[in-house]
Amino acid sequence: MPKMKSNKGAAKRFRRTAKGKIRCDKPFQGHILTKKSRKRKRRLRKNDLIPSSLERQVRRLLPYL
Repeated sequence: MPKMKSNKGAAKRFRRTAKGKIRCDKPFQGHILTKKSRKRKRRLRKNDLIPSSLERQVRRLLPYL
């Protein structure tokens, strides 16, 4: 049986934690940063866990995650 393909767009955005949860970067940190507060930009640097409701969809896109 052939290997399954990972969705390459999703593979660049999601990573697995040591406990098997899926983490991603927070949105809204790419550009137009001058109007965002220092506190908000600092919080955006941290990673986020995806909600459990989306976990099934991401695992379908990334079968080997």
